[in-house]
Amino acid sequence: MQPQEDWNTSEKSKLLQPGPPPYQDDLRQPPPGNFQSTSGYQAQQYGASGPHGQGPYPGQAAVTVQPAVYVTRLVYPMPDYLGYSIFTMLCCCLPLGIAALVFSINTRNANMSGQQQLAEQNSRMAFTLNNTALGIGIVILVLYVTLIIVNTKHHSNP
Repeated sequence: MQPQEDWNTSEKSKLLQPGPPPYQDDLRQPPPGNFQSTSGYQAQQYGASGPHGQGPYPGQAAVTVQPAVYVTRLVYPMPDYLGYSIFTMLCCCLPLGIAALVFSINTRNANMSGQQQLAEQNSRMAFTLNNTALGIGIVILVLYVTLIIVNTKHHSNP
């Protein structure tokens, strides 16, 4: 079946899809005034000109640019002894191991923030606590084994 001669194809396409919205010259902008800053930076008046006397073009919103944040790391970071701290906490002496773990984490944080002296102090303290905890753990282990051997010989001889 052939379409009729007076058939208008554009009318049928309008039935299937709505047309685009009309062009708007006047974009709706929020009223000028202060807006709340959620980023922690000083609030700026909306649409106000910047520090160099530049402002937005008429009909366009102002854009506030945040300052760049630079992350400093130490070139030669101090050792944090994190694995050693976890070992001494679980296997040797729990209280000293927890303290050594705290100092190890503080060493890692100081290394990341570029604080050399604080990283050295925390690293030294973590190492000292880890060695002390290991020494206490070895002494307890030796005393325990000695006690078992003495008790075994004492109970086996009548």
